[in-house]
Amino acid sequence: MVQSGLGINDFVPMLSRSRDSGITWSDPVPAFPDLRTTGSIFCSIGPGPFLFGIRMKIGQPGESFWSDATQGMMQNDLVWSRSHDAGTTWSAPAVIPMDGPGSAEAPCPLCGTSKGRWIATYSPYNNFDPETKVDRRRVVVCVSDDRGATWRHRNALRFDPEHSGGAEAWTIELSDRRLLCAGWHVDHAGKNDYPNAYAISSDGGDTWSATGNTETMGQSVALTALPAGRVLMAYNQRKFGERGIRIALAKPTATSFGLEISELAWSAKTVTQHGTSAGHAEWTDFSFGEPSLTLLPDGSMLLLFWCIQPDGSGIRYVKLRSC
Repeated sequence: MVQSGLGINDFVPMLSRSRDSGITWSDPVPAFPDLRTTGSIFCSIGPGPFLFGIRMKIGQPGESFWSDATQGMMQNDLVWSRSHDAGTTWSAPAVIPMDGPGSAEAPCPLCGTSKGRWIATYSPYNNFDPETKVDRRRVVVCVSDDRGATWRHRNALRFDPEHSGGAEAWTIELSDRRLLCAGWHVDHAGKNDYPNAYAISSDGGDTWSATGNTETMGQSVALTALPAGRVLMAYNQRKFGERGIRIALAKPTATSFGLEISELAWSAKTVTQHGTSAGHAEWTDFSFGEPSLTLLPDGSMLLLFWCIQPDGSGIRYVKLRSC
């Protein structure tokens, strides 16, 4: 997505293609050229291909979709779209009903399971109305068995500490057909830092294991399945140790994330733009984030993320090869 500034309600999803494993890229084009002046859409692309994310109405140019007073987003909808011509054109965004009042944050691609089930993941957020009571102490999965015609909801992650919540969560299907949901465990009071959280489902998302911790201290996650039930998890590190984006290798179970290794994949020169605390409440000052990780046919890994850094701003990528 491109926008005029962090926090401004004018997201435009843009698509760019690479035919040489990420060495060169085509000029970006808007996914929904007819909607760019009426709807602000923040979404991600996944197999299908699908686009999934949130949509907000545009009221006036330059308006913010974020409220510091409520620590919430402008009221939005969950939407999905599908392409039948390799991403050249897309269906009109269709709404996915949410589970309860409030807005949603949804950076994760739509997950299509091997049995044909669709899983859409989101974190409940406050909206602009201080009277709206939102159950933020969870990450929700929306489940459809009829290609998006109807949806039901389950809590994939549930947080016990007061003021806890989830953010930037992902759900994927592992090679053994279990589902893994992982996300940033946020303290909205700004007093504590928690390890990233995760849970496992062995029945396609109907029920989930108790929420556990990944043993990684960070913010945001992105998941990619590996053979033998393993997973690669990319996550932001803005507050502990070397700052940047790390990649962890794990073999999760219902009782242990099974962390095997975690290494720095990209080093950030700046963590925030103006030296703020890098806490969740100051997210509009972050200088990098939203990683995603893709395995390429040659065995390398393509890590993508946005950044505002002294040596350049935009969508950056790093290619890595496992050893």
